[in-house]
This record gives sequence, C-alpha cells and structure tokens, in this order.
Amino acid sequence: MKKWLFALIAVPTLLVGCGEKKEALPEPEVPQIPEVEILTPKEVALNETIELAAHVEQGGKNVDDAVVVFEVWESGKRDEGQMIDGKLEQDGVYKATTTFDHDGVYYMYAHTTANGVHNMPKQQIIAGSPDMTKVVPEDEKANNSMDNNMMDHNNDSSNDMDHEEEKKDEKNHH
Repeated sequence: MKKWLFALIAVPTLLVGCGEKKEALPEPEVPQIPEVEILTPKEVALNETIELAAHVEQGGKNVDDAVVVFEVWESGKRDEGQMIDGKLEQDGVYKATTTFDHDGVYYMYAHTTANGVHNMPKQQIIAGSPDMTKVVPEDEKANNSMDNNMMDHNNDSSNDMDHEEEKKDEKNHH
C-alpha cells in the first residue's frame, strides 16, 4: 500500500517537473535591406577617369563589410556591360573607376550585398553630349531575365491553352 501511495504522489510530481514552461526562443533578427546612396555624378566628361561610388548603410550605420559590384553598360547594350568590383574607401563608401570614351547614355547598377541582403539601385549617367533621339529607352522588365523567362513562359502556355481550346471547338463542331 505504501508503494501505491508513493506512486500516486511521485508520478504527478515528476510530470509537473517535466512540464515546466520553456522560455520561447527569440525570433531570429532579419537584417534590414541595405540603404545604398549612389554618389556618382549623373553627367560626366569623356575620356576622364570617373569614380563610381556608393555609400552603404544598414540600420542607420555605415557598412564596411559589404560586397559592392558596379555594373555599367551603354543604353541598348546591356549584354556588353562590365562588372567592376567596388573597394571600401572609408565609412561605408565603396568606389571603383571607369572611363567613357564616347558620347552616350549609360546605366549603372550598384549591386550591394550586406549581411546576406541584396539591394541594387540604378542610375543613369550621361557621358559627353549624346544624341538623345538615338537612346534606347531602358525597360526595367527587359533587363530582368527571370521576369522575361516567366513572362515568355506565361505567354507560351496561354497561347498553347488557346490553341488547345480552338482544337476542342473544332472537334465539337465537326
């Protein structure tokens, strides 16, 4: 009888001890999107060394360990663009250099990754005195191959669906 009495007291006590509330784990902190301010002038001279520059902050603090790559291309010639690694100058400012040897409208992305989060602001740069009537307008979606692939895929599949429906209609009419 003593064993039963002991069991009736011990088992609930042990279960209460096992059921202690565990502290909730803190939610992992999601890094903020880096704020990237492009410091490169919007109009530049020909055949002079141009500084491509960007200031990177995250959470209001300078980021000195970001990866910054400047992508530069002439209007309408994105496939011929170049990627130039930015180097930390000081206080979150990254720089690289390039030269524009002929009149044109150029575009630059400052591809920036800080604490695993990517941001890529874009800026237009006018070099010299280009004939603005010959400038190919930049289409944001045309520059994103993933969007293009998805858009093309969606268009193809919708066309396929239309053709299938037409075939079904033809069979039903005959």
